[in-house]
Amino acid sequence: MQATRQQILDFLRQHGSAGVRALGEFLELTPTGVRQHLTILEREGLVATREIRGRVGRPSLAYRLTPAAEALYPRSHDRLTGALLDTLQRRLGEAETRAVLAETAEALARPHREQFAHASAAERLAAACEVLRTQHVVVDWERDGEGFVLREHTCPYAGIEGTHPAYCELDTAYLGALTGMHFDLLTSQARGDQACTFRVTARTVRHVSG
Repeated sequence: MQATRQQILDFLRQHGSAGVRALGEFLELTPTGVRQHLTILEREGLVATREIRGRVGRPSLAYRLTPAAEALYPRSHDRLTGALLDTLQRRLGEAETRAVLAETAEALARPHREQFAHASAAERLAAACEVLRTQHVVVDWERDGEGFVLREHTCPYAGIEGTHPAYCELDTAYLGALTGMHFDLLTSQARGDQACTFRVTARTVRHVSG
């Protein structure tokens, strides 16, 4: 990121939103210079505008960060989640931790369950892929004999899967809870493979009540 544009992003993150004048005073740039940088940031999808209407004259524009820009800043979710898993494993043991992950997978799948109720196995798998894509997972599937193969090319838990392979269990359980089918993990990005590959069979899995 070019230094001046990074300063603009940092200023907007600190103040919520700002106009060209405030940014110009902060950066010691002319309005034209500020707008040139803002145009680039808009084109990259990092800032958005909204109109501010005063009592007289034309409305002015206020600039704010987009979700894509917010995602550039550090977050502690991965560190917190990893610490929680360590604590679970230490206090509950391996078997109980797996049970907690299975219940978690069921809770994550439950809001999507209705759309799978009367679908065929192939339709359920296609619908599951659509759900995953809304979660920014790059995924595809294909028939393989009497079953199917599903591949996740983006790990749903990127950043923590290498530290905690147990998240592969969560992902496997989530897919099973989502579709009502059985998933066997064949390859895993946590183990250094190119994709997470699952062998899928239409055998119904039992949903955890809750």
